[in-house]
Amino acid sequence: MTINQSDRDEVREIQAGTAPTRFARGWHCIGLTESFKDGEPHSIEAFGTKLVVFADSEGSVKILDAYCRHMGGDLSQGTIKGDAIACPFHDWRWGGNGKCQKIPYARRVPPLAKTRAWHTLDQDGMLFVWNDPEGNPPPADVTIPRIEGALSDEWSDWVWFTTTVDTNCREIVDNIVDMAHFFYVHYSFPTYFKNVFEGHTATQYMRGTARTDMRPHAAGTPQMLGSDSTATYFGPSFMVDDLIYQYEDHNIDSVLINCHYPVSADKFVLQYGIIVKKSDRFQGDAADSMAKNFGTFIAKGFEQDVEIWKNKTRIENPLLCEEDGPVYQLRRWYEQFYVDVADVAPEMTERFEFELDTARPVAAWKQEVEDNLAAKKAEADAAASVH
Repeated sequence: MTINQSDRDEVREIQAGTAPTRFARGWHCIGLTESFKDGEPHSIEAFGTKLVVFADSEGSVKILDAYCRHMGGDLSQGTIKGDAIACPFHDWRWGGNGKCQKIPYARRVPPLAKTRAWHTLDQDGMLFVWNDPEGNPPPADVTIPRIEGALSDEWSDWVWFTTTVDTNCREIVDNIVDMAHFFYVHYSFPTYFKNVFEGHTATQYMRGTARTDMRPHAAGTPQMLGSDSTATYFGPSFMVDDLIYQYEDHNIDSVLINCHYPVSADKFVLQYGIIVKKSDRFQGDAADSMAKNFGTFIAKGFEQDVEIWKNKTRIENPLLCEEDGPVYQLRRWYEQFYVDVADVAPEMTERFEFELDTARPVAAWKQEVEDNLAAKKAEADAAASVH
């Protein structure tokens, strides 16, 4: 019997680990603000509990724990009465500050009648909620940046998508350092890729060219040449991507939002939206239509991600090659949101830069594209010869 060298080599085992039961500290976008201003209470499953979201008489959106502190009724099934949300069980009325304002059948409100009110941020048409397991308010230096084109007449309206994913939300954050998956999963062709982590931000700089083998140019339409993307996570769950689509005779400026909030340790709600800058070529309805088209295109990309996530395993010890991104450094940065503020180590927030050497990937991918095009041509020629 002959034993091959490979049989004697140590087998690399996957360490799957377990997802943290603690939820990340930071601002989390839960959707477009207007969707919560319809005069009805809204139920949101997030951070291992249920929340109720409602707008008061002045249109200010409030978020409370959904379960009434009286007898556990679900406030999200209740009614908005003035500036309060009324429980459907006994009509206890809770204000946006968490205090019970009124109990119609009682002489007085018990002094302890207070529920949890969550810090909110209504900005650029999006609603954010602050989560902190330690119960601290958001610090002044942890902010969500203003988005130049949001709610501007010079840009389209938001095109927004929401889906629920049955896995831990770290999977989507890993993508910010994963250049190769853009080629194999999304059929993009990255030619430049760099990451910078610092403080509570993590940025991906990516430039790429169009893949003619997977997205052939349609006759009579402008030919896409490539794209230029600067995508930054501000905290653990909210990414702003300044994305330029480059065509042969014009560019299209857009802003893509990629955000999520955790439902439980193994489930999160993924949301993404896009706005497009208007131009001489794209005005009014044309710009809105362009945003919808891009939104549909981007949605397909996220659907490709979800298909991968729902079939892969969690892995704490990924085996990397030289052309992979800084996965371990990213996870070190990400860890800061899962520990107490006092336990945030300097290496979690210190500036880290890494630019991938794309020479080998680009050469290999160029050859693959050429081979794919040649195979398609041969298939088309064979089909034509039959007829």
